[in-house]
Amino acid sequence: MDTQQNNQSFEIGIYTLADIVKNPVTGETVSAKQRIHEIIEAAKLADEVGLDIFGVGEHHRLDYAVSSPQMVLSAIAQATKNIKLTSTTTVLNTVDPVRLFEDFATLDLISGGRAEITAGRGAFVESFPLFGYKFDDYDALFEEHLQLLMELNEQERVTWNGKFRSALNNAEIAPRPDQEKLPIWVGVGGTPSSAARAGRYGTGLTIAMIGGTHERFMPLIDAYRETGIATGYTEEQLKIAVSGHGYIANSIEQARDEFYPYYSHYIKLIQEQRGMRSGILPREAFEQMTGPESVMFIGSPQEIVEKVLYQHELYGHTRFMLQTDIGAVPFEKVAKTIESLGTEVAPMLRKEINTKVTV
Repeated sequence: MDTQQNNQSFEIGIYTLADIVKNPVTGETVSAKQRIHEIIEAAKLADEVGLDIFGVGEHHRLDYAVSSPQMVLSAIAQATKNIKLTSTTTVLNTVDPVRLFEDFATLDLISGGRAEITAGRGAFVESFPLFGYKFDDYDALFEEHLQLLMELNEQERVTWNGKFRSALNNAEIAPRPDQEKLPIWVGVGGTPSSAARAGRYGTGLTIAMIGGTHERFMPLIDAYRETGIATGYTEEQLKIAVSGHGYIANSIEQARDEFYPYYSHYIKLIQEQRGMRSGILPREAFEQMTGPESVMFIGSPQEIVEKVLYQHELYGHTRFMLQTDIGAVPFEKVAKTIESLGTEVAPMLRKEINTKVTV
């Protein structure tokens, strides 16, 4: 498929999951208060350097600072002017879609039309008992909640009946967003059926590329586009975003040296959180994970550009989002990557992608 036919404006951004962990270099751990304030400062910087979108994740654990992305994004909305604001992701299985839509519609009004929702099924299970849901209903909950969320976005009065919440009978859904409709994306990891569902509903598709090769994710993209087109959506309506871990420095050697202590620490903690056997990621394995064929975005600005362009030829995506504040990377290092992404990487990418001529 010729990906140049998709000539939409290419967006570049930053996202955070707001993890709170001990700094493996200093041994210090920041408070939730400091973490949230640093996230707001990161968003302000991203806005100032001209990035397009900023995302905040949702977790319900003491080792993460944000349980309500919409609350933090509302604070960011007041501190920024232009940057789009999204959840990355909202755990849609365990949230009432009506409350979710009204919260993000309010965020859209506060921000002047900059709000989006990225909905996912969640990597952790704490929210199920916390909000009275059964994990056995994991996929059915997501399906029903997504279907209702899409209906709420279409009309201001909704009549609806489902299995997991009370029925709606000509219910007023207020407020309405500043935009005609809220942009809604579905976040997926490695399951083609989840990507196909996004295509069936005509949402955007955000792929979380945590590891592996570029080609590994083609089945997700194929499932999304094939299902979306079969459902009746055009290829221009089926937008794809790529998100992944990364760090930018003057060279790939410097980037690896600076990022490795934090990333290896992060991987160890994630394994422990999921009940897996854990250990320190060997440096050799890390270097393989950050090579040209991998989906991690580690290196100089030019190397990041080359990797994103390679992916664009494969995927035809319209958005790239980087997560760099993991494993207690100090804020000053996070800020340097954001500055480089906005002032060096983004201009090169926009020049190469946005000026392509449809062929």
